[in-house]
Amino acid sequence: MNVYDFDKTIYYPDSSYSFFLFCLKHYPGAVLRTLPQTVICSVRYACKSIRTKELKEQLFSFLRFLPDPEQTAERFWDEHFSGIGSWYLAQKKPDDLIISASPEFLVRVAAKRLGVSLLATKMDPFSGRIEGENCHDREKVRRFFSAYPAGKIQGFYSDSLSDGPLAALADKAFLVSRGKLSAWPEA
Repeated sequence: MNVYDFDKTIYYPDSSYSFFLFCLKHYPGAVLRTLPQTVICSVRYACKSIRTKELKEQLFSFLRFLPDPEQTAERFWDEHFSGIGSWYLAQKKPDDLIISASPEFLVRVAAKRLGVSLLATKMDPFSGRIEGENCHDREKVRRFFSAYPAGKIQGFYSDSLSDGPLAALADKAFLVSRGKLSAWPEA
């Protein structure tokens, strides 16, 4: 199987950021209600006093003020699916797996439209709370082997060197930059 990171790899730019802006445009009251606390959490994160998980939960806390977050995710992808890279669409296979730090409820819509499997950060779409850990770095490896105990990665694709633990498991790994592929740097 081939395994792909999602944001800035298959989809450009970043689905969480794009979704936040989409909700700010369509549901400004929901987003603005939580913005002051989000700014405070962003400063605390920059000072390394909170973890990524806490920042992400605060960033998505506006979800509780949306009328239907899951339907909003569908509408988002109606407008943003064109951000899926043509390079990926040209090589997509049915047994592809996306592993993403973005919220599962958000990326699930795109993965379903692509007809591929997904592992992502488990976030309650009605509260923004994360179940377990943010699906990033070594957590991606843990989730992969939890879902596919005998899994074998033929090709791995990511925009980020932080995905080195997954790249190390692949027969071949590629660094993706705006749809351009290069060999994964040797460690």
